[in-house]
Order: sequence, then structure tokens, then C-alpha cells
Amino acid sequence: MPCTILAIGAHNDDPVIGAGGTLAKYAQSGKKVRTIICSFGEGSHPHFKPEVIIRTRVKESLKSDKLLGGSGVAYLGIRESKFLEDFKAKNTYRKLATIVATEKPEMIFTHSLDDPHPDHRAVYSLVSTLMKQKKITCPVYSFEIWNPLRIRKRNVPKLIVDITNTFETKIKAILAHNSQKLAIGALFWNIWLKAKWYGFKTGYSYAEIFHKVVP
Repeated sequence: MPCTILAIGAHNDDPVIGAGGTLAKYAQSGKKVRTIICSFGEGSHPHFKPEVIIRTRVKESLKSDKLLGGSGVAYLGIRESKFLEDFKAKNTYRKLATIVATEKPEMIFTHSLDDPHPDHRAVYSLVSTLMKQKKITCPVYSFEIWNPLRIRKRNVPKLIVDITNTFETKIKAILAHNSQKLAIGALFWNIWLKAKWYGFKTGYSYAEIFHKVVP
């Protein structure tokens, strides 16, 4: 059985933006890459019916996952901007703990404490809580979405991944989320700049850097 890498994000494009090059690299090496998404993002286009947005975003996430070489995407059905409320009401802690127990990941990637988006920080809190409860015992690393280029310094280990050979795949997987092109367009310069800057700092053409989560 291949080892499993688990990515946990608030919205379907988040793990691709934050860790797409790394996820593609692990998939290419033969590891099983599974993605867990909290929200369908049904509020992203208020002028469309929620069910239309859900169908669209699920279709996009499956296309993106296929491009990365992933092994599937699961949704937890949390309402946008209601994460902490729904985590309790929908028993999300137990649901995610069950997924982790089933998948037995060797590593998890999720949002950063530094991310200014409240839904992203809520997912960090969810994962951190399960770590404190010993429901998650494997290494957990945080990725960046809306973080500025310089995050606060912490005395925690870093994971540096050379994504030179998978950066193009990451970009294709990001662009698969066509319904989010406005938000992605606002982030695109930052995605490229971070990959180049981290690559420059570590001796690669493109790189992703993650910080180990210490609960």
C-alpha cells in the first residue's frame, strides 16, 4: 500500500495554491494524495444558486486533483464564514478524526495560523485541536494562501520542497478552478513570486516552504 499524504483546506483551490507543487511531486513518487475540503464555497457567487456553484466547484476540484495526480477529494459540507459554528454542529472533529484514522497519513498539509482569512485560521484550529487530542500524530505542515511573503519567525522546523519539475503542473491545477479566476488572479503574482523567491533562497528554480505545526 502506498503511503498517504493528506491535504486539508477550507476551499477547493486552497491546497492547490498552497501546496500544489509538493502534492504533485509526492503523487509522481507513488504516494497516495488525498484532499479534504471543508466548504463547497457556495457563497462565492451570490448571483447563482448554491447548488449550481457546488456542482461547478466540485467538478473543478476533481479536474484539478486529476492534474496533480491525486487520489480523490472529499467535502465536509461546512458553510462559508460559519466554520467554527458548523465544526461543532456537524461533529466535524469526529468526522475528520475518522478520516485520519482510516487514511493513516504519513504527513498532513493545512492552513497557517498566520493566514488573515478567518475560514483558513478556523481550519488550522480544527487540525491543531485534533493534534492536541492525539487524533493526529503524524507531522503536520502549514501552507500559505493570503499570507504576506514574510511571515513571523518561529523556532519551528521547515520543510523545503523543490517544485521545479511540478510548478507548471501546479499552475494548470490552479487554473482548473475557472469559477475562481478573479480571486486567483489577485493571488497569481504572489504565487509566482513566492515560488521564485523560495527557490532562490534554497537553490532551486521554484520551491515551496512549509512550517511544522506545533500544537
